[in-house]
Amino acid sequence: MAAINHYRQLIQTLLEEYSNIRAHNEEVEAEVIFDEKRDRYQVVHVGWSRKHRVYGCILHLDIKDGKIWIQHDGTEGGIANGLVAQGVPKTDIVLGFQSPFKRQFTDFAVG
Repeated sequence: MAAINHYRQLIQTLLEEYSNIRAHNEEVEAEVIFDEKRDRYQVVHVGWSRKHRVYGCILHLDIKDGKIWIQHDGTEGGIANGLVAQGVPKTDIVLGFQSPFKRQFTDFAVG
């Protein structure tokens, strides 16, 4: 349980950092969404760019069965690398956006 609490705090801190990165367009906000009860965490872009609506998930992470599942990663550097840099073992990170078959060929957990 201590590891899961640590993972919750770590994910929230990293997502807050990602949400503070500003785009050139100040009318687009990065919102963080934390559901600690269900262990779901997201960063979503919301707003307007010129006359076009902007809405989309940038990051989506879940904690399931004691592992961090990266369901979506729309960042350049990859949040998995940030988690590893913070001390999370690769065996506790699942690249959920990869097919189950492809996960076996990564350095990360398969599920």
